[in-house]
Amino acid sequence: MTIRELYGKLSELYPENLRAEWDNDGIMCCDNLDKEVNSVLIALDVTMQTVDYAIENSFDLIISHHPLVFSSQKALTCEHYTQNKLIKLIKNGISVFSFHTRLDAANGGVNDVLCSLLGLQNVQADPCDPVGRLACLSQKYELSTFVENVKNALNTPFVLYNGERAVEKIYVVGGDGKDLISRAISMGADTLLTGRASYNTMIDAKDMNLNIVEAGHFFTENPVCKKIESDVLSIHRTAKTEVFCSYQIKNI
Repeated sequence: MTIRELYGKLSELYPENLRAEWDNDGIMCCDNLDKEVNSVLIALDVTMQTVDYAIENSFDLIISHHPLVFSSQKALTCEHYTQNKLIKLIKNGISVFSFHTRLDAANGGVNDVLCSLLGLQNVQADPCDPVGRLACLSQKYELSTFVENVKNALNTPFVLYNGERAVEKIYVVGGDGKDLISRAISMGADTLLTGRASYNTMIDAKDMNLNIVEAGHFFTENPVCKKIESDVLSIHRTAKTEVFCSYQIKNI
C-alpha cells in the first residue's frame, strides 16, 4: 500500500469535511506519494524526539493528532524548529499525516474514545459543533467521586475541577475545550469534561452553574493513538505499527 492509498483510506474514516476552517491537517510532508508504506509510527505530537525515534527505527510514516505544520512557513531552514523537523523528515524519506479537528469530530475519534474510556453512555454528537459529545453516567455521582474516576481511568497525574453539582450529564471535549462552554450549557450538561480550560473559564463556569473538570490536554487526547493504530491495521494488515509517547512535560 502506498502513502497516497493509505491517506485516502484514512480520510474515509476521518473525512476532510469535518476539518475546522481555521485548522491545518492532512499530509504534512511527503517526498513521494507513491512510496510503499511498511511501518507507521503513531504519536499525539510530532516532537523532535518523535522524529528522531522514527529515523532511528526506520519508519516510513508518522501519523499524529496535532499538526506538524500549523502556521504558514515562509522559509525552510534548519534554524527554525518546525522547518528543521521537516528537513530531517524529508531527508530520511519519512512522511507525516496529521488528523486534527476532523479526528476530534469523526465517529470513533478523540471524543468517542474518551467517552468509552470513562464508561459514558448514550453518547451523541453536538449538532451545532460536531467536535463535542454529550453523554451520561449510569447514575449520579458526587463531583469529587467523578473526578477521582476520571483520574484513574486516564492515568493522569492531576485533575483540576470546580463546581458543586452532582454529575450525570457530561459534555466531553478532549484537548482545549474552553470555547465550548456555551454549547455544554445549551445542551443541558451539568459538567464540562475537557483537557484544558483557562482560569477565567473555570471561575466563570461555576457562576453559570456548570462543573468543569480539567484532566490534561495530553491525557484526554492521547488515547486516540491506539484507535489510529487499530484503524491503520484494519486497512493495512501487514504494516508494522507502534504508538510513541510524545509527552515531555514534567510535574511534581
